[in-house]
Amino acid sequence: MNSIIGIWDLKLRTPIGSLAVVYTFTDTADGLRGTAEGRGETVPLVDIDQQTTADGQHVTWRQSITRPITLNLDFDVTVAGDTLTGHSRAGRLPRSSVTGNRRNA
Repeated sequence: MNSIIGIWDLKLRTPIGSLAVVYTFTDTADGLRGTAEGRGETVPLVDIDQQTTADGQHVTWRQSITRPITLNLDFDVTVAGDTLTGHSRAGRLPRSSVTGNRRNA
């Protein structure tokens, strides 16, 4: 089983303030899939990759958003149990801190 699978409540601390976003990761016949829902839009996650490390599951993905502004985001996080920590980056902008907790089923 993939440790990222499930529904996650993430908080992104960005230069424009904190954003709360719900991420859903599923394991399908075609591989790992995901979506992000926040600020009135739901977007697909692309290029999801995961690797097991000594610290937990290292996961990366990309996504595009249009609200509050159009950005292409790259995520790099580590999952340990039901917590997630890492960062996101939009082009040349400073990295944004990412933390999250898995929702209980």
